[in-house]
Amino acid sequence: MLEGWFLWFIIFWIVFLLSMLAIGGFFMFRKFLQRLPKEDGKSDLDWQEYYLQKTKHLWKQEEKDLLEELVEPVPELFRDVARAKIAGKIGQLALKENAKYITVDLVIRGYIIATPKRDHKFLIKRLKEKQIDYSPYKALF
Repeated sequence: MLEGWFLWFIIFWIVFLLSMLAIGGFFMFRKFLQRLPKEDGKSDLDWQEYYLQKTKHLWKQEEKDLLEELVEPVPELFRDVARAKIAGKIGQLALKENAKYITVDLVIRGYIIATPKRDHKFLIKRLKEKQIDYSPYKALF
């Protein structure tokens, strides 16, 4: 019979494993939804890759470094995904505006649009450190 601490040990592992499976399933389902094609036949991730490929040559080192600084607080495991999402949004803005190259303005606007509101505090802090005026972007926050 299961009694005492061994019973609690088994219950703990059952709850732990079910919780981990639920969390993993949630993130896998989110990725699955991003891979589903929209009305135009392309998924969100397909469009993101398209914008990255079309604007790869427009990036200068200064803007790449700024993007690296902005994704710095993201845990390393998710940093590549965050970087690609933000760069894709920046590329979308650049193509939409027929930009000759990626500017700091495009990086800031793309970051604001691509990230949740909770990340904007970090952006403001980083812009203050770099002495970049963020007042033109207040409407986007």
